Amino acid sequence: MNRLFLLSAWCLAALAQDFSKTNIGKLGAGYRFTEGAAWSKDGYLIFSDTPNDQLLKWVPGRAAEVFREKANGPSGNTFDAQGRLYTCETRARRVTRTDKTGKVEVLAERWEGKRLNAPAGIAVSRSGHVYFTDPAFGYQSDHRELDFYGVYHIPLKGSMQLVAKPAGRPHGIALSPNGRVLYVTNADEHNVRAYDLDKNGEASGERVLVSGIAGVPGGMTVDEQGNLFVAAKGIIVYSPDGRLLHTIELHDPPSGCAFGEADLKSLFVTARGSVYRLRPGEK
Repeated sequence: MNRLFLLSAWCLAALAQDFSKTNIGKLGAGYRFTEGAAWSKDGYLIFSDTPNDQLLKWVPGRAAEVFREKANGPSGNTFDAQGRLYTCETRARRVTRTDKTGKVEVLAERWEGKRLNAPAGIAVSRSGHVYFTDPAFGYQSDHRELDFYGVYHIPLKGSMQLVAKPAGRPHGIALSPNGRVLYVTNADEHNVRAYDLDKNGEASGERVLVSGIAGVPGGMTVDEQGNLFVAAKGIIVYSPDGRLLHTIELHDPPSGCAFGEADLKSLFVTARGSVYRLRPGEK
């Protein structure tokens, strides 16, 4: 098996799962650039190949297959408690939701009359509050209508809200297990910011939780204990209070990661043209 993942400074006591013995599997390869891994409670993984304009689906025991063609440059993905798929479409510059019948609904595409930059990361709380980042990379920077990068909140009722206007580009986004803290990576500032969320899903108390991240932080996920897994120069793991726990070093820079499968112990990692599954071995 290809031991692409080299585990270093692994703080086992901090994790619910034990990765001291690790099984590594490659779910797919030959893509142009993968990101946006998201696990469905219905038992499959969705991920994006952004340049190829595809959403792909992996079911355990099968080869990955195309889930959607002409997907408008998909980036970040996530599922809500009802099993609906949320996708950031960079080319269409919008956020969509796909129900289980395949119907696509546009949730966000403008702020104060101007088109969004290029939504990248997305998270949905158990109660249904939606949060997403809106940076601009590459050619997207030349076609902006907004003069800022944003972090947004789509509440259960009412209009979309602007959470933050960071100087650098916000990218990955995740929620704490209890849904009371929002985390956002920043690709330019090499940090993770945290925000407190009230019962209405509104954010306050902005603070830098982690700074000086090696590499360019992109997608992120949170485990059941609240530890942050940040895709940067490897998968860098931090405690809920921002302490560095360990790093999973990779041959290729990862773009994102997500926990999945029935026990939520598999870590799926998108890395350049491949997608991997990191699974703790038997004790």
